[in-house]
Amino acid sequence: MIYDIDIAQQVAKSLLQINAIILQPNKPFKWASGWNSPIYCDNRKTLSFPEIRTFIRSSLASCIQNHFKGANLIAGVATAGIPHGTLVAEELGLPFIYVRSKAKDHGKQNQIEGYFEKGQSVILIEDLISSGKSSLEAVSSLRKSGLKVKGLVSIFNYGFELAKENFTNAKCDYISLCDYENLLPQALKTNYITKTDLPILQKWRENPSKWNI
Repeated sequence: MIYDIDIAQQVAKSLLQINAIILQPNKPFKWASGWNSPIYCDNRKTLSFPEIRTFIRSSLASCIQNHFKGANLIAGVATAGIPHGTLVAEELGLPFIYVRSKAKDHGKQNQIEGYFEKGQSVILIEDLISSGKSSLEAVSSLRKSGLKVKGLVSIFNYGFELAKENFTNAKCDYISLCDYENLLPQALKTNYITKTDLPILQKWRENPSKWNI
C-alpha cells in the first residue's frame, strides 16, 4: 500500500533522477539472497540531496500523522532507516530510538539504542521493503522489549507477495511512499527504460527468486 499517488510519482522520479534506483533488465544485479534482480535500490543517496531529503522527510511525517496517530516514539531500522528516522522524529518533535540487526556482544549488549519505556507506542522507519524479513525482525525486537508497534513506514517497497504475507502473519501494518508498481510508469515516462524493457521488469516481480536463472 502506498500513502499517496502524487507523492509516489514524485519519489519515483527523484530516486531515478539521482540513481538511487538503477534499472538494468538486461544486466541483472545479484542480491545477497542470491536472487537475480533488474533493480538496485540505495535510498542512502537521497541524504546527499537536500531538496529530495526534505521531501521524503515531510512525506514520511505526513504519512505517520495521517495513518498512525498517537505514537510516542520513532524508531529506525539499522542502518539505512536510522538517518531518515532521525529526520522524521525531528520533524514530529518525538524521541528517537533505533534497532540493531542483533544485540551488541559487548558493553550493555543492547539491541535497541536510545531511551524508551515499556508500554510506549512506536512507529518504525525503514528505507526499503523486499521480503520484509529484516523489518519484521526489528518489529519483533521492539515488541519483546515491551513496546507497542503501531506500524512501519518505508520509502520504497518492491511489492512482493511474500512481504504482504509476512507482514500479515506478523500482524503489523505497513505503508510506503513509493513502490515498484508506481516506479515503472515513471521510468517509462522519463525514458529511463523502453517499452521493450517493461515486460521483462514486470515478469521479474512475479517470481523474483526464479527470475533469469
